[in-house]
Amino acid sequence: MSGRIRVLVADDDDLLRGSLCELVASDESLVLVGEARDGAEAVSAVHRLSPDVVLMDVRMPVLDGLEATRAVCAAPGAVRVVVLTTFDLDEYVYEALRAGASGFLLKIAGAQEILRAIHTVHSGHSLLAPEVTGRVIAEFARRHERTRPGLARFAELTDREHDVVAAVVAGMSNDEIAAALFLSRATVKTYLSRLFDKLEVRDRTQLVILAYESGFADTLRR
Repeated sequence: MSGRIRVLVADDDDLLRGSLCELVASDESLVLVGEARDGAEAVSAVHRLSPDVVLMDVRMPVLDGLEATRAVCAAPGAVRVVVLTTFDLDEYVYEALRAGASGFLLKIAGAQEILRAIHTVHSGHSLLAPEVTGRVIAEFARRHERTRPGLARFAELTDREHDVVAAVVAGMSNDEIAAALFLSRATVKTYLSRLFDKLEVRDRTQLVILAYESGFADTLRR
């Protein structure tokens, strides 16, 4: 089991949960440590089983995926949450990202896409598919009052840090950022780590959300 990614599956649909569990078990680099039928079970299972990644349905009984995600991400440890949803414009998804989820997938995603998502978030990256996640963040960020203190934080960035944030907001990968800004991949990682500390965010997803909520993303379109 050493070196394998520990995965917990939380979904109230027995058939889908079973399919996801079988999918996880089919990947030799993953190990299924447990499953949950509702958010409360998911939170309890995380505490007992210490998974690395949780596949979390956003709509579940007892405790919904949003509250479960908030509880899991607020607890000590480096558990990563990938939210699963039926709809690609679901306000719960946006709120789950704000709560600390590392990304989300539509339930119609293919098997390889789901497996890739698990590996992506476990490696410390966020699942930010521009054609889906960016639209969700932009849509629901507009419904929240702009937090100008957040915008002030962006004003403290260097020109190069500004360029890196703009690239992340555009949905670019580390390799794409490195090519566009003529940096090494290692340097891009260093910039991102520094930006997370400066902006007080957990990961790329949180950075993009802050960029939209603060109004900083609007300045990139001018």
